[in-house]
Amino acid sequence: MFLSTAELERGVAQVRLSPADQGTVEHIVCRPAVGERQVLDEAQLDREQGLLGDNWLARGNPKSAHGRAHPDTQLNLMNARAIALIAGTKARWQLAGDQFYLDLDLGPANLPPGTRLALGDAVVEVTAEPHLGCRKFSERFGRDAALFVNSALGRSLNLRGVNARVLEPGAVRVGAMVRKVG
Repeated sequence: MFLSTAELERGVAQVRLSPADQGTVEHIVCRPAVGERQVLDEAQLDREQGLLGDNWLARGNPKSAHGRAHPDTQLNLMNARAIALIAGTKARWQLAGDQFYLDLDLGPANLPPGTRLALGDAVVEVTAEPHLGCRKFSERFGRDAALFVNSALGRSLNLRGVNARVLEPGAVRVGAMVRKVG
C-alpha cells in the first residue's frame, strides 16, 4: 500500500533529523542487470566503473550525447530516513534503484554540488546532475510519492537523493561512517 501525500508530509520531520556532517551507510544495493538488485554488506568503488558489479557503465544513458554512461551519475545516494518513510519496509528500499542509502542530510543547502564525502575508505563527490522520481519510482511507491519527492519541499531536501562520482576508490561497508571532507 502506498502512502498519501499527507502521510509523506507528516514523515518529513523524521527525515529532517538526519545528521548534517557525519552519518552512516545504512544499506548498499548493486544493480548487476536491468531490473536486478543485489543487497551487499560491502562494496568496492572504482573511479572508472563506479560500484564494481553494478551495470551503470554498461547500461549507459540514453540522454547523453552518445548513449554512454554519464560520469556524474556513477552513484545514486538516497537518504535512509526518506526511503524508510516512502518504502515502508527495508526489503523494499532496493526498489528505488539507488546504490547507497545514507543516514545523512542530502539537502542541497547541506551538500551542494562539489561536496566531497568519505564513504568508508572511498571519497565521492556530489554532482549537479538532478536525481528525480520517475515513472518507475511512481510504479513502485505510488504517484503521491513521486510527486512528493519532485515537489518544492522534496527538492529542497533532495528526498529522491543525489548523484555522485567516485574520486578515490575504496571499500564501503554497511555501518561505515559517511562524512563531509575538505
